[in-house]
Amino acid sequence: MTAPIRHAAFCGAAVLLLAAAPAGAGQCGGTIYLTFDTGSQSQAELIAATLKRHAIRATFFLANEKTVRGDHALDPSWAGYWQARVAEGHAFGSHTFDHVYYTGDGPRGTIGVRPQFGAAAGKRQQWTAAQYCAEIKRVDARFAELTGHHLDPLWRAPGGKVSQRTIAAAHSCGYAHVGWAPAGFSGDELSSTAYPNAVLLKKSLDTLRDGDIFMAHMGIWSRRDAWAPANLEPLIAGLEKKGFCFATLREHPGFGKGHIQR
Repeated sequence: MTAPIRHAAFCGAAVLLLAAAPAGAGQCGGTIYLTFDTGSQSQAELIAATLKRHAIRATFFLANEKTVRGDHALDPSWAGYWQARVAEGHAFGSHTFDHVYYTGDGPRGTIGVRPQFGAAAGKRQQWTAAQYCAEIKRVDARFAELTGHHLDPLWRAPGGKVSQRTIAAAHSCGYAHVGWAPAGFSGDELSSTAYPNAVLLKKSLDTLRDGDIFMAHMGIWSRRDAWAPANLEPLIAGLEKKGFCFATLREHPGFGKGHIQR
């Protein structure tokens, strides 16, 4: 979980500039890029159903996180879910396999990390760039096993915590980092007492602009009043009413085809 100031600082640093997309043709007055990171997966089915109902394609960033089912998000038990999302045309990126937090640059070019899951859960380690890259690619290998399809060449660091060293490590094996716009932070990781859903929804509807990347999770363990059931439908409806269209990061001018190559 990260504090608002950390998200703001990350977005301000903007390792890759989130270029605004041109307004779409016809009735499309602008484009919003919805992205969802794995989490407890308590809202996975609701998110999928809502996107399908509105004929929206989004981008999912996957890690093998523990879920409310008692399994993990990239276990074979989730194969059907991810296969259905592939069939619907969504895009997919890596969120690191064990939801590995960056903790700081180490000596001799190493990268400080702390995995949240897996055999080394909770242990601080120093990785080489090659090890960091391999962790990102583990998601692609598992996703291919589950769905027969590979990820898009995109990744997102847990908590949005990165450095030039982690960015370079991922780039060396063909992955571009994707953050989110300042207005695109859903706030679903924050306390629902201090940041109730109605406040977060109003903030998003008031501040999202053409080309913004929006980030939410597929369920957060710590939030008492879950974000998605209350906010996802009215957020989409409100943005559609304002004339916005939606697209995956495959269509983003900074991340789409021709901009990223492995």
